[in-house]
Amino acid sequence: MNRRIALGLAIAGLFLTSATPVPASYGVLIRGGTIYDGSGSVPYVGDVAIEGDKIVFVGPHASGRATRTIDATGKAVSPGFINMLSWANEDVIADPRGMSDTYQGVTLEVMGEGNSMGPWTPAMKRLELKRQSDIRYPIKWTTLGEYLGWLTRKGITPNVASFVGATTVRVHELGEKDVDPTPAQLDRMRALVRKAMKEGAVGVGSSMIYAPATYAETPELVALAHEAARCGGMYISHIRDEGPKLLEAIDELVTISRESGAPAEIYHYKQAGKANWGKIDAAIARVNDARASGLRITADMYTYAASSTGFDAAFPSWMQDGGLEAWIERLKDPALRAKAIAEMKGPKGTENAKLIVDDPDKVLLVGFKTAKLKPLTGKTLGQVARERGKPPAEVAADLIVADGTRIQLVYFSMNPDNVKREIALPWMSFGSDAGSQAPEGVFLKSSTHPRAYGNVARLLGHHVRDQHATTLQDAIHRLSWLPASNLGIKGRGALLPGYYADVVVFDPATIRDNATYEKPQQLASGVDDVFINGVQVLKDGKHTGAKPGRFVRGPGWTGWPGGGACR
Repeated sequence: MNRRIALGLAIAGLFLTSATPVPASYGVLIRGGTIYDGSGSVPYVGDVAIEGDKIVFVGPHASGRATRTIDATGKAVSPGFINMLSWANEDVIADPRGMSDTYQGVTLEVMGEGNSMGPWTPAMKRLELKRQSDIRYPIKWTTLGEYLGWLTRKGITPNVASFVGATTVRVHELGEKDVDPTPAQLDRMRALVRKAMKEGAVGVGSSMIYAPATYAETPELVALAHEAARCGGMYISHIRDEGPKLLEAIDELVTISRESGAPAEIYHYKQAGKANWGKIDAAIARVNDARASGLRITADMYTYAASSTGFDAAFPSWMQDGGLEAWIERLKDPALRAKAIAEMKGPKGTENAKLIVDDPDKVLLVGFKTAKLKPLTGKTLGQVARERGKPPAEVAADLIVADGTRIQLVYFSMNPDNVKREIALPWMSFGSDAGSQAPEGVFLKSSTHPRAYGNVARLLGHHVRDQHATTLQDAIHRLSWLPASNLGIKGRGALLPGYYADVVVFDPATIRDNATYEKPQQLASGVDDVFINGVQVLKDGKHTGAKPGRFVRGPGWTGWPGGGACR
């Protein structure tokens, strides 16, 4: 029996047992909305009742009384949405409200693409402090579990969960150089993953196109994923290539899953570069074949046809051996710079490198650290290259040296038709691959990709309502129950009595993303009310200021009855 059918049957059974609701009075009653319970089944008009931090009734009619009633007539009522790839880890330190995601109904931010906020050595902490940009903060933790605990004690609006970063674990033991671990070092890396899983991490995450992650070979990743699997967790990856070697990169992920025993997910599933758009059929087949063989392979995506990352995704990894500072020093060497740019122009150049070299007007500059360069924000690399009268790859190198960072960019490299098709895939969840910001304060010092403000709203508005890429109940299922199930999260992802009251009320007719590439810092509209752990954080489309977010732990957490799933 598949998970969706099982959930639907469970909900149907609960309707029968909930005819006389207990308790007979509620803290909040959401009445008369169209219920999308998270199972993907046909919606119906009904009520949702909340008492404390839990849902206590879901069904066609609640007969009890409520302290407060919300009229949801004509609106959708759904489980809270899960952002499977969030970079809110620093944003919610600067502004705990998580505004851009809260306004879209996101109630859980899942972090940890390759890099996580622990475990850190003293040297790693010093380097993190040195590399901080617009958002600056003291580091008051060492392990990943300590970070997530500190964050929620501090007070934040969204729930948070995290993978432990394979890159973070590697740097902890090996630094940022291109080296292989000794057996003893690999054992220590495995122990770090296991400790993070016991603290509540949901699995191990990698980011294989970035140095130093790219230096890791498959057996190393299998070993780390095996530790996650032993604790009921999963392996999730920005795979090694999203362009010419896309299929080989998917094969590597499948191999890691098969050999480690861990379910695996592909981050921001895509085919980058026009020459690779036609690989979509084969890429889908790779996942379907692996699933048919008994492996649980899934994916997530953002709902735009442009990506966002740094220049490090375009420059050769050998230039970055030793870390950011070593990369900058090599860029200052004319011979090494020339060698790197020649490689970017040749057959070894990545899809991002090809845009920089051949089509720099499809590379948008959105994030600088230094005040002197911030006026370039919003310009394309092509514009700046023409202004300076230099080749775009040379300008890119100049900017990296001048800013002292990888610089945040938007790359226009994807096919909108492929995006629409991928949205309908039954094993696809959704992640913004962005922070959760506010259109004010420190966040206005840099720009961003519109996905930070509109990823979910664009899915439900543009893709579902306007383009009919999939049904609303299916999209909600893959924003809630599917990712919660994949993560092994307990008591979230569905509208069920006894589940935590993460609930969204929105208007399917008006929900929309307002962010654009030209003006990305615009909040979405159409979401009226959001509850997190039973506390209302959005009321009539406005943030209440409430900060009820919790650390949502994975199945390996030792605090679960019986001590967690680690074996």
